[in-house]
Amino acid sequence: MRVIGLDVGEKRIGIALSDEMGWTANPHSVLNRTNLDDDLQNIIKLCIDNEVDKIVVGLPKNMDGTIGPKAIEVQEFAEILCDRAGLPIIFCDERLSTVSAEKMLIAADVSRQKRKKVIDKIAAVHILQLYLDSKD
Repeated sequence: MRVIGLDVGEKRIGIALSDEMGWTANPHSVLNRTNLDDDLQNIIKLCIDNEVDKIVVGLPKNMDGTIGPKAIEVQEFAEILCDRAGLPIIFCDERLSTVSAEKMLIAADVSRQKRKKVIDKIAAVHILQLYLDSKD
């Protein structure tokens, strides 16, 4: 069972993949967004190539747990992805995932320039690992 994790942003989508056993999340890539159709096509191709059977999408809730405009945009994106990919979508609360990723990269002494290139996929790893850990 392989799971893909997505950190959906306006300009980029961070992507993480689980191992085949569905235990650990690993960074995969960052998709620079172009248009909805191309973005979805790229993600669906990744799902097919990696035999993914489930998609975890980070849901950017407000700090008080409510659903704001950004979360609604992500839900709409995920709904279209679900329809086109034919795979189940699971939402995972992603509050502070980017903050956690940033702290981890700073602790690892990664330069600001390099952090900017990988922060989205590290946030996707955080989101996916939260989901994988919650299954136990």
